[in-house]
Amino acid sequence: MKMLLSLIALLSAALVANAAPPTCYSRVLSLSKEITASFKELQTSKSVDSCVEMLPRLYLDIHNYCVLAKLRDFVAYPRCERVVEVSELKEKARSLYTIMISYCRRDLVFLTDDCSALENPILPPTEPSITES
Repeated sequence: MKMLLSLIALLSAALVANAAPPTCYSRVLSLSKEITASFKELQTSKSVDSCVEMLPRLYLDIHNYCVLAKLRDFVAYPRCERVVEVSELKEKARSLYTIMISYCRRDLVFLTDDCSALENPILPPTEPSITES
C-alpha cells in the first residue's frame, strides 16, 4: 500500500511539473520553430503560387538580434498577398515580432547580432555522418 501511495505521489508531481505555464522564452522559441517549419513546407509545396519562390529566406534564430529586422522585412514583403498560406505565415511572423518586442522584451537575451548568419545559416546535421575508411 505504501508503494502504491508513493507511485501516486510521484505521478502527481510529474503532472504538476508539466502543467506549468509556458514562459515568454519558450513561447518565442516554439513559435519561431513553427514558423521556420511552415516556411520550409511552403517552399517545397508544389501547389503554391510561383511568387513563393521569390519570398525572402526565412530562417529564425531568436538569439540573434537581427531576427527582428528579418521578421519586419518578411511581414512587409509586398508580394504573394493572394496566397493564403503566405498570409497565414506573415500573420504568425507578425505575432512573433509583437511578442518579442512587447511582451518578452526584457526576458530575451540576444547572443549575437550577425545578420549574415540568418541569410546563410550553418545548421547542424540532422543525422550523424558515417564515413567509410
